[in-house]
Order: sequence, then C-alpha cells, then structure tokens
Amino acid sequence: MTAFLDNTLSGLALGAVYALVALGFVVIFKASGVLNFAQGSLLLFGGYLVAVLHDDLGFAGALAVAVLTTGLLAGAVDRLLLQRGGPDPAAAPVQTIVTIGVDIVLVTELSRRIGGDLLSLGDPWGDAVTEVGPVTVADSRIAAISVSAVVIAAVFALFRFTPWGLSLRAAAEDTEAAALMGVRLSRVRMLAWCLAGALAALAAVFLAAFPAPGLERTTGQIALKAFPAAILGGMASPAGALAGSLVIGLTEAFVAGYQSDLHVLGEGVGDVAPYAVMIAVLLVRPTGLFGAKGAVRV
Repeated sequence: MTAFLDNTLSGLALGAVYALVALGFVVIFKASGVLNFAQGSLLLFGGYLVAVLHDDLGFAGALAVAVLTTGLLAGAVDRLLLQRGGPDPAAAPVQTIVTIGVDIVLVTELSRRIGGDLLSLGDPWGDAVTEVGPVTVADSRIAAISVSAVVIAAVFALFRFTPWGLSLRAAAEDTEAAALMGVRLSRVRMLAWCLAGALAALAAVFLAAFPAPGLERTTGQIALKAFPAAILGGMASPAGALAGSLVIGLTEAFVAGYQSDLHVLGEGVGDVAPYAVMIAVLLVRPTGLFGAKGAVRV
C-alpha cells in the first residue's frame, strides 16, 4: 500500500509538471496550428538561465528572469522566424519544420555550454522530505503539485476571462472570421508563444529538482513526454492537456515503481510507456480524450 501511495504522489507531481509543458504545446497549436518541437529546448534554456543566475540573483530572482527571458525568446522565434510573411494558417506545416531547426540550434549551443556537468538550480527545497502518513514525499514534489496547480488555474482563468483568451478561442474556432472581427492574429499567436515559453521555463525547475540529480543537457528531452500528453488530451484542448498529463505521469510512475514485476517487457519499458498509452487511447478515440469530431457538410 505504501508503494502504491508513493507511486501515486510521484505520478501526480510528474503529471503536474508535464501539464505545464503540454499547455505550451496546446496554446501554440490553438493560436497558430503549429506543433512546436522546440518546446524542449526552450525548457532547457530556461533551466540553464536559473542555474547560472541563482548565485547572483537568488532562486526567486533567477526564476523570474528565466521565465521572462524564455517567454520573450519564444515570442521572438514566432515573430521573427515564423511570422515574417504574416500569420498564415496554411503555412503551419512548414513552420512546424522550422521549429525542429530552432530546437537543433538551441540544443546544440546549450549542450556545448553545459557539457557533461550537472547544474544545480538552487531551489529552496533541496533534498528535504516530508512524511505524509505512511509515505515519505520529497518537498520538491509537493512544491511541483502546488505551484503547478496555481499556475494552471491562472492559465485557465486567462483563457476564460481576458480579451486575449477570448481572441485566442475565436481564432482557434475560425481564423478568417476572427480576423474579420478585428482580432489581431499576429499578436494573439505571439503572446501564445510567450506564454508557452514561460511555462516551459517554470517546468524546468521541477524536472531538475530532487530526486533528479540536477539540470543536464538531456533534460529538455524529458519535456517531449508531454507531447503524447497533449495528443492524448486532444491537442487543442487545455483541459485535455491537463488530463492527458496526469495519465502520462501516473503511467510513468507506476511503470517505474513496478519495474521489477514488468521485467519481461524489457528494461526500457518506462521510456515507451507514455507513447504506448497514447497509441492505445488513439486507437479507441482518434481525436483524443477531449478532442471534438470535425463536422463535415456534404
């Protein structure tokens, strides 16, 4: 029972962090139709900034600078590289390919700077743990669940109650109609990219925190596990991204926790488990858990 509770808390913490990254995928897709494969490198960039700045600025100051800078970098990628000819939904497939190039450039440079080092982000939780009933939980996991819950709630409120959120939903529903109604599509999608970058930088803190050894050059690859979470939820659904992230996080935690009982499936089953779950769900619901079927007029 203790192992079950421990795996459940670990899965919820991991799912909460994945939700931050998955929301980035979703908000960009809703605003522009682009699958941002540079999300992992943006996460690594944000984490790297926290690692190199926390000695001078403190953890909170370094995190604030990293979130702001990563958001601005993501917005600049969209504005300067993807929107040079204006917001064109038909160009989304080409722009998706461009994000792969951006990812390669960022990862190459950051890998050169990090090398084989493990960088500490100076987070205040360290390796402290708290006993919750029969389970011993790392404070970093409690912080991940708490902070992610607050941030995700704020993002959902942003979608629901702000003019930008209304414009984003209108653009996702019908781009041409939104433009005719005065929605500035270029501004809406650039702000979506800024938000996605900021969320990625925040997620980096928890992915590199204890019990992880620290930030390394492969940390950005972990963020790609949030991609099947976004697909699982329906890609254009923020609520689906949250649900999909929790499913993926719990799956990964339980597979890792019961690895000894699953040895017949191979040692790497934990790495492919999120994608196996995604494929299994898509076989039943091709549009994802919260995806809507498109109506076709004949």
